[in-house]
Amino acid sequence: MDYNASFHISATGMVVEKARLDVTAANLANVHSTAPAGGQLYRPMRVVSRESPMTFSDQYGQAEMVTNGGTQLAGIEPMDVAPKMVYEPGHPDADDKGFVSYPGIDNTSEMMNMMSALRAYEANVVAMNAARTMASHTLDIGGQS
Repeated sequence: MDYNASFHISATGMVVEKARLDVTAANLANVHSTAPAGGQLYRPMRVVSRESPMTFSDQYGQAEMVTNGGTQLAGIEPMDVAPKMVYEPGHPDADDKGFVSYPGIDNTSEMMNMMSALRAYEANVVAMNAARTMASHTLDIGGQS
């Protein structure tokens, strides 16, 4: 069995989950940001990923090099979310009616996204360590002959 495929799958999963954590941190950091005069309001971002299918023959060494399997980071794109309008007439960025535009970021969903990404990252680390241990034990068994 080619353990490189297992390592590749876990590594690509960790790349995607790290991107999710980074984007969530950026969204949470900009919850209370406002648009400067004539500027643009921060738009919440999200990570787009897609799977990389792996065939049975790829997994069991028929292919020379592992190029498939796992997930791919397809990109980071802004979400189409309406801004939150809060009545704060004394705020320097308030409009003529006294409303301030804040990004439409939901703290609860961002925290759930962060916990989900963290757990998925940890699961990929555990899977990679298990594959490493299996590969190491395979070498130990082969070396005792």
